[in-house]
Amino acid sequence: VQLVESGGGSVQAGGSLRLSCAASGFTISSYCMAWFRQAPGKEREGVATIDSDGTTRFTDSAKGRFTISRDNAKNTLYLQLNSLKTEDTAIYYCAKGGNRGQGTQVTVS
Repeated sequence: VQLVESGGGSVQAGGSLRLSCAASGFTISSYCMAWFRQAPGKEREGVATIDSDGTTRFTDSAKGRFTISRDNAKNTLYLQLNSLKTEDTAIYYCAKGGNRGQGTQVTVS
């Protein structure tokens, strides 16, 4: 199992980013996949999940602003971040069960 996140960066408040998570070693559409984040000095926080049947769930902080999706042909998971706030600054990780990638940094100023 390998997960590689990308797409992070520095944006101004109100801006958008699309994070990608390229998976290998398994088929993402067969599993529940998740995005979570961790800010400096804070505990890890779940952001969104997508089940194998396509059902999506979001934490309150993400509802209405973030979208989770996947491209089965590319075996890639996405997280669209819109209307970003300074409090969204964190390292974002994708995960399958106990496996996660190295993360991608999102900084909102």
